[in-house]
Amino acid sequence: MKRRETIRVIDLSTGYYNKKNTSVITRHINASLYSRELTCLLGPNGAGKSTLLKTLTAFLPPLKGEILIQNKELKSYSEADLAKVIGVVLTERLHINNMSVDELVGMGRSPYTGFWGHMSTYDKQVVDESIALVGSEGLRGRMMQRLSDGERQKVMIAKALAQETPVIFLDEPTAFLDYPSKVEIMQLLQRLSREKEKTVFLSTHDLELALQIADKVWLLDKPNGVTIGSPEDLALRGEMTKYFHREGVTFDIESGLFKIDHKLTNSVTLEGNGPVANMIRKALARHGVSAVDNEEKNKIFADKSEIRLNGVIYPDIDSLLDAVDSVFDRNES
Repeated sequence: MKRRETIRVIDLSTGYYNKKNTSVITRHINASLYSRELTCLLGPNGAGKSTLLKTLTAFLPPLKGEILIQNKELKSYSEADLAKVIGVVLTERLHINNMSVDELVGMGRSPYTGFWGHMSTYDKQVVDESIALVGSEGLRGRMMQRLSDGERQKVMIAKALAQETPVIFLDEPTAFLDYPSKVEIMQLLQRLSREKEKTVFLSTHDLELALQIADKVWLLDKPNGVTIGSPEDLALRGEMTKYFHREGVTFDIESGLFKIDHKLTNSVTLEGNGPVANMIRKALARHGVSAVDNEEKNKIFADKSEIRLNGVIYPDIDSLLDAVDSVFDRNES
């Protein structure tokens, strides 16, 4: 099934109005968001990610330009109609006490149930399906204050799904989560974008995850503005290095991920393949030692059965590193 353009941004400038002047954060953004795609907004602190997200969700007015949602200007939507088009999941830890999972997800139906919130059979069915889609059936009936951060975030996503909007915006959805939970949430959002034909747009600081899971990336910073593309295209064009250049950190074009650029002052020969040899190579780099093919004095052999340095067997990588350090300490003295 083909993707569809759901949001178009035309010559958009974002920022804040105040009594004395106008503070412009980003300028001249031209871009589109599509159904069946997970798009991640990346950029350093202070680049304007939150301001852009607030502008796209109508929490802030644009300083200039247009935002079209399903070919209709954002400013022409009433608040009630917009709630049927855009679902928003915020970063803040909401203190929701004395409310069950079912009740919170049910709040997603409020654009349809009116002031009294009476849910029809269909509304209840949507709530059931939304909870099931995020894999939270086991949380039903539990109180929100008793959930973990990861469980709460999945329930908040279920609430957005219950709104039945074509677009879901999320502000740092993985901010308070441990790494396995971060991966689970990002994979969930990617799956929902495809299975439910949603346009999913989120801001994040989880660069490594975004590069592995996102369909599109918006790179945002003040000097360069916004650069858009798939993670792979951006990598090949050198945009990742330009946007995230820091001393000691390099973008590895082969893996498509960032790595720490260790200062290497010594070298050894490393013979062997497989995971043990790869882990030794990584550990040596952390100790400032490069693994080469032509070092005659110090030779490491590694396979799944044993680790040797100059013929001496070592039980693990930690003890091998101690031996390597001792060799170079003697050479220096």
